[in-house]
Amino acid sequence: DMAEPQDVRAGANAEQAAEWDGPAGAHRARHAAVFDAEARPHNERLRAAAAIAPRDHVLDVGCGTGQSTRDAARAATEGSALGIDLSAQMLEHARRVSREEGLRNVSFEQADAQVHRFPAAGFDVAISRFGSMFFADPVAAFGNIGRALRPGGRLVLMVWQARERNEWATAIREAIAGDMALPPPPAGGPFSLADQAVAAGILTAAGFTGVSFTDVHEPVYYGPDAAVALDV
Repeated sequence: DMAEPQDVRAGANAEQAAEWDGPAGAHRARHAAVFDAEARPHNERLRAAAAIAPRDHVLDVGCGTGQSTRDAARAATEGSALGIDLSAQMLEHARRVSREEGLRNVSFEQADAQVHRFPAAGFDVAISRFGSMFFADPVAAFGNIGRALRPGGRLVLMVWQARERNEWATAIREAIAGDMALPPPPAGGPFSLADQAVAAGILTAAGFTGVSFTDVHEPVYYGPDAAVALDV
């Protein structure tokens, strides 16, 4: 069953909605195969950490084109997986691929996790693969996600470590700058949860307990040649 889209532009993250339900989402839908391959080693680590059981009901926050949601659905053989995202384009791709793969226990909904009315205690596990760093009010967002989890439920996030530890985010800027001093990068964005103390503070304020971190060091794949890498 495929839920109807919501008016996500009117939500609490209107700027992010305009971007992801616009050019960014269209771009990622067009290059879904490359982006899935880019994150494959990270995805394997996320699956292991999530440890989804056959009867689990899983919420995938910022699911994009749905690779992590489909993986969750395959693990939750007697349960289900719901993927939510701001991008109608990426969700259309996710639904199509899920139908092609014959998955019957997966669904997708266009929604803003910060404000969406999830069923209370409706999920055993919430996961997010690089989809949880852009909330306007992260404490409110994670609090909302927490209320969607049953007592004792788990939240498993994969987020980028600090910008300077990720060559994909620094190499191009350094190459363009040459001998010139680099201006300070913009705050927040993909690296808003990179600091463990900051992330732990947000999650604790949102009501989570037992917060822990695991370092992941895996390569990022940007396609078979330079032309594809430049395009993505």
